[in-house]
Amino acid sequence: MNSMYVSKVIDLTNPEKNVIYNMTHEEAVDIVKSGDVEAVRKIDGQFSLISVDFKTIRMARSIGRPLRYFIAKRAAGPQLVVAERIDIIFDYLKKEGMDDQFHPSYTRMVPAHYITKIELLGCPDPNPVYARFFCPQRNKFKPENIEQVAVDYISTVYNEIKKWLKYRAKTGPIGVTFSAGIDSGSVFLLTYHALKELGESPSRLKAFTLSVDGDGADLLQAKKFLQSLDLELFLEPIELDYEDLDWKQAVDVVEDYKPLDIQSATMNLALLKGIRKRYPEWKHLIDGDGGDENLKDYPIEENPELTIRSVLNNMMLYHEGWGVESIKHSLTYSGGLSRGYMRTFSPADLLDFEGFSPYTLPNVIEISEGIPYIEMTNWDHEKLYELKGKIVSIGVKAVTGMDMPVFEKRRFQHGATSPTDFKRLFPMNDIDYRKQFLAKYE
Repeated sequence: MNSMYVSKVIDLTNPEKNVIYNMTHEEAVDIVKSGDVEAVRKIDGQFSLISVDFKTIRMARSIGRPLRYFIAKRAAGPQLVVAERIDIIFDYLKKEGMDDQFHPSYTRMVPAHYITKIELLGCPDPNPVYARFFCPQRNKFKPENIEQVAVDYISTVYNEIKKWLKYRAKTGPIGVTFSAGIDSGSVFLLTYHALKELGESPSRLKAFTLSVDGDGADLLQAKKFLQSLDLELFLEPIELDYEDLDWKQAVDVVEDYKPLDIQSATMNLALLKGIRKRYPEWKHLIDGDGGDENLKDYPIEENPELTIRSVLNNMMLYHEGWGVESIKHSLTYSGGLSRGYMRTFSPADLLDFEGFSPYTLPNVIEISEGIPYIEMTNWDHEKLYELKGKIVSIGVKAVTGMDMPVFEKRRFQHGATSPTDFKRLFPMNDIDYRKQFLAKYE
């Protein structure tokens, strides 16, 4: 390899944040360098990887590990700067005296599930080329076999949690960010069961639920959920004041301006701050992010760009957006949860937690994409929304033997505080979020 080109890539990521079970980091990088999409799909875990081969740079990531880049111009030629965050790239450019080249909209996010190839050739450099390494087979299950689908899906989630406990979260306490919805509820029960099966003490586990000014439906729901299973001793409320909620800080932390993601991140940031204040040494967190995307459980009526046909006809629409070749694809961001996962990753990373979202892993998404949603719902919104509760509760019962309570869907940001406080806290206009995002670099 020609070291002249290696010096043109500044890698500011931390490989220790990757969780790869079946090979070393170096082996995984070599696979990405090969460009072999089938081999990259076999990398088991969550990762962001960068390979350099002379002038050719390849990058690949799963949803759980964000990755950004920026092409800076030096007299000697282009320089690629790679990091997890926009502000890390900006700080590097300031240190090098190149911040006059920078604008946040000039950065790019590597889309999950693709190898992104960049050729550093000169001025101007060509656009990146994308090669998909994760392409799950859709509609592979029989619609009449909902019980088997449920068992396959939740068993896969369970296996991912067990791997994480055996190889990553081997010691110390484990916190579940817990609203007692279908996703966090299933993650709690599966982790509880896995600890017992692995011979570990379930006392390692806590369910952290946010309550603001003593309000919010989540805390009541969490108590009801755990009481029904005689597990209430695991509940630990994090009770904060309204003044602890700061959506502007959430914008800075998440580096985005999508209102729903910022609202969620505001609550997540407050919750994690409360945990960190109470437990200065706590490390491992697990959550249910990705569960809604997998089973397509978002209110379609709230998004004028979507119909049930677009949701069910487009592979991984909620995970990836409209796709890297679409005119709707942002040049600065990727789409769907690939972009939105910063709402979960960034607050945890800022506060020195190591988070884990088993529903975001390709092995799990592969099962969910095989569900024949059209045949099982006949394009009926309500049947689609009901499907998630059925699949997850059946699967949890099969794996753990426990009857998981299923409550009506509610977004995390709506369950932690009162409706009055929610309206008082968050701006009504989307442009306010955008202005706050750009203000950081003015």
